[in-house]
Amino acid sequence: MNALKIGATGMLAQQSNVDVLSNNIANINTTAFKRQRASFKDLLYMNERTPGAATSSANTLAPSGVQYGLGVNVGSVYRNFEQGAVTRTDAPLDISIQGRGFFTITMPNGDTAYTRDGAFQLNENGDLVTSQGFLLDPAINVPPEAIDINIAGDGTVTASVDDTIVNLGQITTNMFVNEAGLEAMGDNLYRETEASGAAANVIAGEDGSGELLQRHLEGSNVDAIESITDLITAQRAYELNSQIITTADEMMAAANQIR
Repeated sequence: MNALKIGATGMLAQQSNVDVLSNNIANINTTAFKRQRASFKDLLYMNERTPGAATSSANTLAPSGVQYGLGVNVGSVYRNFEQGAVTRTDAPLDISIQGRGFFTITMPNGDTAYTRDGAFQLNENGDLVTSQGFLLDPAINVPPEAIDINIAGDGTVTASVDDTIVNLGQITTNMFVNEAGLEAMGDNLYRETEASGAAANVIAGEDGSGELLQRHLEGSNVDAIESITDLITAQRAYELNSQIITTADEMMAAANQIR
């Protein structure tokens, strides 16, 4: 009897599903967070008779076989990069990407990371940085005397310095062929992988990239009601798989009691 093992695979799969859904719900207020979804695949099958096997010497064929499945496993955990709701913050260094694209971030070790979190601040040198102090690339430096910072839709950053409008640089975005192939690093950062394809640096609003919107931030794309519903469904599926184990145990006990 394989029911015990099959039930165990089902419980493990739903446990992973609950972990994914719980992480989504925990990040419901995380800036630019992208929800994940677990997908499942069936395991190998035991074949007692394959479809199309000969059933007689007259060359008759079995229209269907006799196969027994061995359970389920997590096939992948897919990240959905659908646009989250945009909220006005009125902070001059908050930037939202209206559509596809990522900001480029230079890590302390020199590596490159990517993010949708546009909650930028100034460090002690006047450079635009993330909340962890990681530099935006290309670097944007704001002089101490600058006022009225303006960030255009194409990423051009200007400010008023001594009553003169000064160009401080341009914030570009990056596109990926397969955004779901990016590796999450935590801190709202992603790393390029072979699955994502190489980053293509473009001007915001061009080549399919979204324009930038100053004084706004993108929120999480987690739907609270949908996530809670999925969580309840996963919990019920877990309970059903645990019932498989209970039923299999009772059947084995009944067989052992035969005299």
